[in-house]
Amino acid sequence: MKTFDHLTVIGLREWIALPELGVAGLRAKIDTGASTSSLHATEIEPFERDGQRWVRFNAHLGTVVQLRHRRCEAPLVARKTIKSSNGLAQTRYVIRTLMALGDRVWQVEFTLACRKAMRYRLLLGSKALVDGQLVVNPGETYIQNKPTSPASLSLSPGAE
Repeated sequence: MKTFDHLTVIGLREWIALPELGVAGLRAKIDTGASTSSLHATEIEPFERDGQRWVRFNAHLGTVVQLRHRRCEAPLVARKTIKSSNGLAQTRYVIRTLMALGDRVWQVEFTLACRKAMRYRLLLGSKALVDGQLVVNPGETYIQNKPTSPASLSLSPGAE
């Protein structure tokens, strides 16, 4: 059996932070069947800043019982057509921002989508897992420590 010492093990659910967006304490569902990660966002508005394309949006961070949101702005990476698990195609805005999980911090692309019907406000897909050198133990949850406050996080060595 092969083992991989350079990979970090995470559970099916983990706490993450998005320091560039000022977000900490966000529960994420790990989904190895999805290639792209997704963040629950509403009131999405594209705009231009200094000749660059940006997007502003409300990132929804709480649970159905305890609602929280934060107004965010991020450079717009692309618009992408995503096919959901029910087979419907939807065009979404894509942003790239730092994400912290445990003691690792790296750039992750997120599509912005309304996930209000979903239990988890953030879905972490396989591209982010590969880039973060993570493997999933589906029998565990919340293996890694909660990331510290967003202001104290910086990019992990070797991450881009």
